[in-house]
Amino acid sequence: MQKIILKIKNLRISAEKKEILKGVNFEIKKGEIQALLGSNASGKSTFAQVIMGNPKYKISGGKILFLGKDITKLPPEKRAEMGIALAWQTPPSIKGVRFSKLLEKISKEKIEIEEGMNLLEREINVDFSGGEKKISELIQVLALKPKLAILDEIDSGLDIKKVEKVAKIIKERFLKQKVSILLITHSGEILNYLRPNLVSVMLDGKIVCQSKDFEKVLKTIKKYGYEKCKECFRKI
Repeated sequence: MQKIILKIKNLRISAEKKEILKGVNFEIKKGEIQALLGSNASGKSTFAQVIMGNPKYKISGGKILFLGKDITKLPPEKRAEMGIALAWQTPPSIKGVRFSKLLEKISKEKIEIEEGMNLLEREINVDFSGGEKKISELIQVLALKPKLAILDEIDSGLDIKKVEKVAKIIKERFLKQKVSILLITHSGEILNYLRPNLVSVMLDGKIVCQSKDFEKVLKTIKKYGYEKCKECFRKI
């Protein structure tokens, strides 16, 4: 039986007096890859930030358990030490700092990914293409040796070839090492190259659907749009 690595119970989140997450229940087991889909402003990225411990968001209810421990009130650095890592949707550019120097600070071990070798001596994300930024984020997460990797919109803004490259890195470097993955995506295109154990759909701060049949979920969304997900997929 697979061990549950992340368990979220009835999570409610507010920011600027507005409730963003409205009673979310969620769990991921060790070595699983789960996809979280949803329209823009549905709460997906907020969900990722809250798991990582961003203090911007106020938890008004519920709990976050990681490896069986309550981390609801822990700061982000403590969560990172426990093994949670986040690949940012829009990572910042840092002039004057080479990417290789950042990696040296993160890990003593050398992380070699063919697609990212040309980034090492360049300034972090400075003049990086969209695909290079995504690969840079994956390399940084790998260097942290996480137990849980949260990949926020890792396929956004990429053409098909680059989506395929990103999916290849996830399969060969994350899944083979039994890293649990929460893959957040709007388009779902990357799921053509990865097979998640479970796919969830979030709308208006709630998970309205969960299914192991990710192909059916994608087909339904493509045909009817996200609003159809408020109905049970068994009725379609």
